[in-house]
Amino acid sequence: MSKSKQSEKKKNNDNSEIKKRIRAVSPARWIVLSVMLVITVLSYVFYGYLFAEDSWFTQPNTGVLFFDKAIGIVPVLAKCIQSVTILLLIVTVLALIVRKSFGKTQRGLTISSLICNLLNWLTAVIFVIIVLSAFGVDTTALITGAGVLTLIVGLGMQSLIADIVAGLFIVFENEFNVGDYVTVGDFHGEVISIGIRTTKIKSFGDVKIFNNSDLRGIINHDTELSYAHTFIDVEYGAKLPEVEKVIKKHVGKLKVEHAVGEVTYDGVTALGASGVTLRFSCTCKEADIFAAGRELNAAVKNMFDEQGINIPFPQIVVHKK
Repeated sequence: MSKSKQSEKKKNNDNSEIKKRIRAVSPARWIVLSVMLVITVLSYVFYGYLFAEDSWFTQPNTGVLFFDKAIGIVPVLAKCIQSVTILLLIVTVLALIVRKSFGKTQRGLTISSLICNLLNWLTAVIFVIIVLSAFGVDTTALITGAGVLTLIVGLGMQSLIADIVAGLFIVFENEFNVGDYVTVGDFHGEVISIGIRTTKIKSFGDVKIFNNSDLRGIINHDTELSYAHTFIDVEYGAKLPEVEKVIKKHVGKLKVEHAVGEVTYDGVTALGASGVTLRFSCTCKEADIFAAGRELNAAVKNMFDEQGINIPFPQIVVHKK
């Protein structure tokens, strides 16, 4: 299997993996939501009957303090279930809308996964507030205190906040996606993970982790096709017009497996110490640029051998007295 096919297969596997991760919680969430929805409907229908002022739940009298306290909590739990069910229903509908809106592309799956994670965190915070409010805790003072605490923590964690903001901009502005080949500074490799705080880039088995706020001057090589070049010399003794005539006749027939399109002859690029340097090019995917370069070297060398074009090499001439 060629490297280009392996690259496509890898991206398809990544998409399938993301889809599995997104859908993994859906059946469990629907089951829990269905059970809670049934309980909520029943509690709304029978609330006045079960939890009236003179009912057994509001005025328990078992003679045991522990059981009286436990039974007295039931009306509070019913209200919690009602509120939480409505909250989960809204969040689930929003998650479905997000997943349908962004589609099944690599970028769409990344964005929908990010938004769903944010919705889950928001749901957890609201859930805590609802439960505490149902049990009589002053949530207004709690929210105010949390805001002050967030401000204090935010001032001490400015770099973390910068990383998170930069990560959000990377995802939503589509600067690059998982699977793209990029250059950051002097490091070139494949993006294997884009997180809210860090981005991971892999090159020849080494994985470098960048803070999102440190990603500046990024070169994305996958926006367009890349070029693989090879430079080869011909001897000064050869007549250049005849050599170029032969090259132009046969260069279109060269077979480079990882190339996209035909090989092209670009002309003379330098006059070296022992020969005239010619350049050949072909377009390819950035993931295949090294493989295409090696195949291009072999193809041009074979063409030169078949057409009798000599490639100069260093020689030592020894004179005897």
